[in-house]
Amino acid sequence: MKRIAIIVGTVYGGAEFLAGQAEQLLTERGYQCALHLDPKLDAVLAEDPDVWLVISSTTGQGDIPDNALPFYLDARDRFPLLTDKIVAVIGLGDSSYQHFCGAGKQFAELLQELQGKPLADPLYIDACETLEPETVALPWLEAHFPPLG
Repeated sequence: MKRIAIIVGTVYGGAEFLAGQAEQLLTERGYQCALHLDPKLDAVLAEDPDVWLVISSTTGQGDIPDNALPFYLDARDRFPLLTDKIVAVIGLGDSSYQHFCGAGKQFAELLQELQGKPLADPLYIDACETLEPETVALPWLEAHFPPLG
């Protein structure tokens, strides 16, 4: 579990900022990270990462952000089996909306269908409770990605 693809779905930049913080933390812990702000399935598959980490906000009625939607649809349609991959999802949302963390939930469901091995239950961060998602996400990442020796 050394190579991590960080797949980002962002609308206003919050998920992108968090992904940058995650990349910095994980790199400091010895992991090789590739940040995908405009994710393409072929690029992620070519990297052959050990871990697929999705960090995504939600837009509209629980929709996947425009920058990550082609990646999601391509993965859903081409169905690359991830049986030897670890998968993790951090979803950003607002519980005052009906489809709280809808994009994160869609990604979590897809990665499960692709037979990825969940690192942990998805982490869903509520903007109504947490103004700075990194205060929740970074400790979660620290707990699940120990420093490499």
